[in-house]
Amino acid sequence: MAISNIYSKRQKKLRGEINDVYSYDEIPIKLRVQIVHIINDTIGGCTSFVYMNRYGYNNNHQDEVYRQICTTLRREYGEFQLHANSNSFYDEIYDCFLNTRSVEKCLDIIELTFSYINEYVREHSRSFKGNPDEAISDLNERLKENGVGYQFEQNEIIRVDSTFIHSEVVRPTLKILSGTDEYEGALGEFMSAHEHYRHGKYKESLNDSLKSFESLMKAIHDKNNWEYNSYDTASKLINSCLKNNLIPSYLQSQFTSLKTMLETGIPTIRNKNSGHGQGAEVTVVDEELVSYMLHLTATNLLFLAKCEQKI
Repeated sequence: MAISNIYSKRQKKLRGEINDVYSYDEIPIKLRVQIVHIINDTIGGCTSFVYMNRYGYNNNHQDEVYRQICTTLRREYGEFQLHANSNSFYDEIYDCFLNTRSVEKCLDIIELTFSYINEYVREHSRSFKGNPDEAISDLNERLKENGVGYQFEQNEIIRVDSTFIHSEVVRPTLKILSGTDEYEGALGEFMSAHEHYRHGKYKESLNDSLKSFESLMKAIHDKNNWEYNSYDTASKLINSCLKNNLIPSYLQSQFTSLKTMLETGIPTIRNKNSGHGQGAEVTVVDEELVSYMLHLTATNLLFLAKCEQKI
């Protein structure tokens, strides 16, 4: 269901009360309720436990989605119930969602539910009343509207630091990587880098950023039957890409610092901050550096993948 630009929302815009700084440590109750409405509109309701106990499990698609989400979360959290005294799988999940103080639990429920919407609901679309693409779009719009710095992409919740960079760089990068089978490894590592970043594992995020950069260059070599060694470093892979004219020669000559930029960006940041043993002194990696690194990685992945499309 489309999001309405109601009077109060327009007035907030006129008064300059629109969120332009993201929050990461709170999921407001207003947003939680809005998300539950999206889920209701897309999946629908669920049979009560009382009915199931009396007449047996219905095994319709709506009940099955909620059953799978609920049992997955119970197992992962090591609990027999997500919320006490709930009347159905649906109530158990979203009573927990509406009442928990844990932001990570909220994000777990959002991610798992919308993954089912993206895959299960899409696969059995005739049994559901909502459109998965509209539901995901509405979710991301509600998150942005409420100033909560997360978006749902490729079946995962990722942290967002800049709306412009996310829409102009990160999202196109995910689209181009997911559209090519050979880039599956690079996509997985890039998503893993975002996942580590969201959980504050900054060194791991830097490592996976470099891995995704190297994996993409290796995949490009494989696609075009260019020779390389599987143990080649990023620097050697960059040289090989330039040698094989992945980047047109006129661009290489026009931008004389291009090779230096590629070599001293992602690999150097990673090697200086997380690539080696840290010794007696603990190395602290700043959040700002990792955010920059993720955006730099996305920019380079998008640039190289688009260059490969033109070969």
